[in-house]
This record gives sequence, C-alpha cells and structure tokens, in this order.
Amino acid sequence: MRRTRIKICGITREQDLAAAVAAGADALGFVFYAPSPRHVTPQRAAQLTVHLPAFVTKVGLFVNESPETVRAVLVQVPLDLLQFHGDEDAAYCSQFGKAWIKAARMKPGFDLLEYASAFAAAQGVSGLLLDADVAGYGGGGKTFDWSLIPRSLPLPVILSGGLHPGNIAQAVRAVRPWAVDVSSGVEAARGIKDVQKINEFIGGVRDADAGSSL
Repeated sequence: MRRTRIKICGITREQDLAAAVAAGADALGFVFYAPSPRHVTPQRAAQLTVHLPAFVTKVGLFVNESPETVRAVLVQVPLDLLQFHGDEDAAYCSQFGKAWIKAARMKPGFDLLEYASAFAAAQGVSGLLLDADVAGYGGGGKTFDWSLIPRSLPLPVILSGGLHPGNIAQAVRAVRPWAVDVSSGVEAARGIKDVQKINEFIGGVRDADAGSSL
C-alpha cells in the first residue's frame, strides 16, 4: 500500500504533540514566524521537542527570516527539516546544512513547473509544499484548485491549504501527494489542536491510501 506522509503543523502544547504522535503523524511543525498565532519561541520549541520519540520529524517553519536568526534557532532546537514560506531563493534555503522544503503559493496562472525548476537542483531540497495564495503567509485555511498541479514535477509534492477531516480523503485521491500538511484544519482554536480532528484527519489519509491499493 502506498503511504502518504502526514505533517501536523503549528504545535504549541505538549498535549497536542502527544496526540499527534499517538495518532501516527510522521512530522510535527513548529512555527518561528512571530505574526502567526501558532508562533513558538526557540526556547518553547526546545521544551516541546524533548518529548518527541525517534522517527518523528521535527520541522521548523520560517518566513523571510535572517540567516542569523535561523542559525540561532538551530543552536537551540534539534530540527530535522526546515520549511521556508516566504520569498527565499534556493541559495538562501541551502545554506544551513539541513534538509528543507519550499512553499509555493498556488493560483491560476502560476507556473509551478518553472518555480520548481528554480529549486530542483539545490542542495538539501526535499520537496515543494503547495499552499493557497492568500494575504499574508500560509494558506489561512483556504484550499486551492488542485487541478493546477502538473502531473509531473521534479520534486515531491506536500499538499497543504485548507485540508481538514472532511476533505482529506478526496484530496489524497485527487492529488496523490507524497505528503499532506495540516494546521488549522485540526484545531479547536488558533494554536490549540483538537484530538478528535487529528485522529479523523489521519484516518482519512489512511482510508484514501488503502483505497488506492484495491
């Protein structure tokens, strides 16, 4: 059975981290972008990551941050993967000696193949995260037209933007991404996760994966 990887982003509390791990999340995201309601300080992220078991990937999200700030976070937090959501180019993303993914803001007329080609050969690149193009950074809980995604891209696709328990199975069946990324879609309030929604979301991914093997 093909298995879609799952990232739960915007972790701010120990109980949410534990719920995501227990449900089977492959990766957890920690937001180092101050305007976000899910922002955590490096000190807080370090406290949270202490509780993560082996083989759960620790992801740090940054937006147009200075290289010095990213490096300062890496000194304090044992991140496995960096996620860049701003206007960072390939040279910027590659300078930290870590695997990384780059977000693309999807809208009609956006040439994702051209965008992907600018990053595909860069050192450390691990995938493209496809999100909705909205004001600010991050999808804001909005979906985009999945038919805009080309059939073939030079990097693994991480699908994001407006995913929730009600549409995740459909999304996985339609796009067949390498991974999915959710934040607001499994929340009770901004920055506060909902255990039932986490379990339903991951269950929806697994159901879609199981269906693809029939």
